Amino acid sequence: MAEASRESGRATLRWWRRWPGWIGYVAAAWSLAYVLLGLYWTLDGAGFPFGKNDPGAALSILGGVRAGFGAPVIAALGLAGAVVAGAMARMRRQRGVLRVALLGFAWVAATTLALLIPDYRVLVAVAYTPIILIGPLSGWPPGVSILDVYPWPVVNQFLCIAGGLLWAATAVAYGRRSRGACQSCGLDGAQAGWTRPDMAARWGRWATYVAVVIPVLYAVTRWAWAVGFPLGISEEFLHEGQEVGLWWAGAALATLALGGAILTLGLVQRWGEVFPRWIPFLGGKRVPIPVAVVPASLVAVLVTTAGLMFVRLTLTGRLGAILGEGVLSAENWAALAPELLWPLWGAALGAATLAYYYRRRGKCEHCGRL
Repeated sequence: MAEASRESGRATLRWWRRWPGWIGYVAAAWSLAYVLLGLYWTLDGAGFPFGKNDPGAALSILGGVRAGFGAPVIAALGLAGAVVAGAMARMRRQRGVLRVALLGFAWVAATTLALLIPDYRVLVAVAYTPIILIGPLSGWPPGVSILDVYPWPVVNQFLCIAGGLLWAATAVAYGRRSRGACQSCGLDGAQAGWTRPDMAARWGRWATYVAVVIPVLYAVTRWAWAVGFPLGISEEFLHEGQEVGLWWAGAALATLALGGAILTLGLVQRWGEVFPRWIPFLGGKRVPIPVAVVPASLVAVLVTTAGLMFVRLTLTGRLGAILGEGVLSAENWAALAPELLWPLWGAALGAATLAYYYRRRGKCEHCGRL
């Protein structure tokens, strides 16, 4: 039984390592799923996740889209995506305009799906999940269930992020294959200077520090409000939040942000590569690269998405109508300033994670390059 289990684990690992060969087909399947959903919504099916069907439409970049227009467009774009992803999965060496066009389509799809369509509700849902699951033990927050933070429009945003990541992986795999590089590591000759472990350690350290400082600044303001100190806000605004218990919810999110900042330091610390001795069963063992890279990458996407929403609503002047003009006054600068730095936080965390990967990946098992 144990031998069969180990063989099954090895087969699964081999399957994951062959991801460049099958990721394009998964992206095509995702796109076909939205072709079907688009057709269903075009025929007046329920559940169109944008416009008037979205309770938080004011936050969404697609908040004004109606099903009669949006559904056929989703179906058409999904069909185009399925064709492109399938072609990228099958093509090998490729040069010229076609390669540029396919990569351009893939990266535009990845950016739009993962960073532009979602808003900060996906980050809020992830952050509030442990709070809501643990909350019943203390009776807070009252009357809030897990379904309240995961309505269908928000679930659809998670699906869009998943699609965006699939398209990004498809673009990476095709980009490597089309230029004749190693499918596993992406190298096709001498390693670029900035990707060498020693160079990645240098620029990755600075990126890590930026990715730590920004959430700490956010946490400081929210905890100051929770304990009754109006840091960057007016006394009136402080009292309004205290009356409804808003600042304790902010403090809970700030605590998660602070915990994330501490974990981010692991990208440049020894304990980010080897589990500390005091951790049961794992102490002294090497930290698998995906254990650090996967969650850090997802958080980078979520905070970038949330930050871009705040920037977009601020530049278009719509944030004042949503939060109230008083909230955005000069005396309440701390109510928004930290969030406007979130795109930088996400970019820095993404760069720090990439540097961590370059530092630790070692010799490629397929081509033998470092």
